[in-house]
Amino acid sequence: MNAAVTTPVTLGASSLGTRPGAATLADALLASPLGNVDTSNNYAGGRSEAALGEAIRRAGGLPAGKLVYSKADSDGDTGVFDGDRVRRSLAESLERLGLDSLPLYQLHDPYTIGFDEAMASGGAVPALLALREEGAIGAIGIASGTMAQVHEYVETGVFDVVLSHNRFTLVDRSAEPTFVRARELGMTVFNAAPFGGGTLANGSDTYGYHAMPAAFAAHLSRVRELAAEWSVELAAAALQFSLRHPLVDTTVVGVSSLERLAALPALIEAAVPDGFFEAVERLGPPPASGND
Repeated sequence: MNAAVTTPVTLGASSLGTRPGAATLADALLASPLGNVDTSNNYAGGRSEAALGEAIRRAGGLPAGKLVYSKADSDGDTGVFDGDRVRRSLAESLERLGLDSLPLYQLHDPYTIGFDEAMASGGAVPALLALREEGAIGAIGIASGTMAQVHEYVETGVFDVVLSHNRFTLVDRSAEPTFVRARELGMTVFNAAPFGGGTLANGSDTYGYHAMPAAFAAHLSRVRELAAEWSVELAAAALQFSLRHPLVDTTVVGVSSLERLAALPALIEAAVPDGFFEAVERLGPPPASGND
């Protein structure tokens, strides 16, 4: 299988195109030395890919060493997600980005179809396999949130990459069994949303954009107390938990503004003592976060 080429940090572009200044942010994402860029066919209704494509054209092509990854999405009007839709999705992505091929294209949030439908002849997964064989894409992945669903696709052994978000963080380890299995199968692991939807960066009282169960909220509160006791910036610890973990190849950090992009180097380089992480582990396995 083809392994995706990764950087320790991958810059997430899901918000690109949702607010003013998309062109400037797209230029900055391409120019950033921090890592490759991740987008999807349906992010901001296609505007994320379009903004990146315009930035690529302004730059005269992708900068040396920079990669852009994208994902196949179901038809936004009908929910259809068959093999033909995967091919159309890729064609749309390539046209917006102005590229001839992609190093990684992933099956994204296949919630409108069942696993058997996705794997059947004429389905989404055979189409991805064929596109990889044809050279239109370099690697294929499964990218979704629900871990039971992700794990089922991982177990097929046909994917190169797995991506999950909000499920493997300083306070949530629900993706760990799937990431372990992916490693056993030789897959590349993309760990997205290390801040749990912002909770570990901005003190939000939700996790993964959902209300927190009481036991999980209590665990998170104790982790916050430990950060204060150790004089550790919680956002830096959250990011470094993922960056240092042996199960993770790359950490996907959503970048919604120039300010967020500019703040990343300090979080990457901040001093977080091993003792803090050891203290967090001594709290025991995190309770269920309620995201699955």
